[in-house]
Amino acid sequence: MTNEQWEKLLAVIDGEVFDPLPVGFIIDSPWLPDWAGISTLDYYSSDTKWLDANLKAIQTFPDVMFLPGFWSEFGMCTEPSAFGTKCRWAERELPYADKIIAAVSDIAGIETPNPKTDGLLPFVIRRLELHQSRIQEAGHQIRFAVARGPLNIATFLMGTTEFLMALRTDPEPIEKLLTLITDFTVDWLAYQKACFPSIEGVFILDDIVGFLGEADFQATALPYLKRAFGCLDVPVRFFHNDAQGLVCAGFLQEMGVNFFNFSFEHSLAEMRERAGDTVTLLGNIPPRDVLAQGTPEEVTASVKAALEPLDDTRRIILSCGGGMPPEVPTANIEALLRSA
Repeated sequence: MTNEQWEKLLAVIDGEVFDPLPVGFIIDSPWLPDWAGISTLDYYSSDTKWLDANLKAIQTFPDVMFLPGFWSEFGMCTEPSAFGTKCRWAERELPYADKIIAAVSDIAGIETPNPKTDGLLPFVIRRLELHQSRIQEAGHQIRFAVARGPLNIATFLMGTTEFLMALRTDPEPIEKLLTLITDFTVDWLAYQKACFPSIEGVFILDDIVGFLGEADFQATALPYLKRAFGCLDVPVRFFHNDAQGLVCAGFLQEMGVNFFNFSFEHSLAEMRERAGDTVTLLGNIPPRDVLAQGTPEEVTASVKAALEPLDDTRRIILSCGGGMPPEVPTANIEALLRSA
């Protein structure tokens, strides 16, 4: 993000209203490689092509806040790789991390990774170090420490169904697993901040909280997310959950979250009521059916429909309800900017 965009984000979080409303998108490997004309595998394996794709995005859409901005990542393999998962790669598909916990008893053998040395994490850092000067020459800074959330990582290590079942059948081993993963997450976020002092935000992604009822969320997600968001003294604490978002909405302030991206299935008005007026909302255009597959006219209509019910547009940044999906065309992003 540029200094101007960062200052605008801080101002929005503080409650300042902008006209037009700011527009921001979470962009990473599901959208960026194909839009930039390269394969997904090239995006991961070539630092130069990764940099060029990100530069193309900020040059094509200079008025958009891209979040977290120059995201150095290897898809869903990023954090699980540090635990020793086998990562499967394809030319034009997202990578997949094989689970390593076949039975609950295997949790006892899981060790806390070292983010400085383990898995793909050193490559995440080195990519940013190699290109930091180019990023800065483009007027941008590295602003966010990024991690998948503890429940998200746990499901890659264990399997989603197996993890959710074990929440009820084996709560003590699951507590051990989530504590260990959170220890790792805190270390990983702190290491990113130590490498890049320009970081002033934490960005955590965890859709698995949307699969929980309120009681399970309070017991098995809230304390771990609260610890992760509180590990750095930064002004922006950004949470992405584009599964069922209402279960966590009322607890965002307790978690320390002040910036929230959620599912398009919840309207901005509904989420404002649930989350309160102190959390900045990022949304809420349907990502696939409208932004990717719709016409520019449908994008415009969707923006109008999202904003009309709101009496107050404080702490709103227009976006899609989730990360930028595959195959979103330039024309539809331009339509959203015009609508704003």
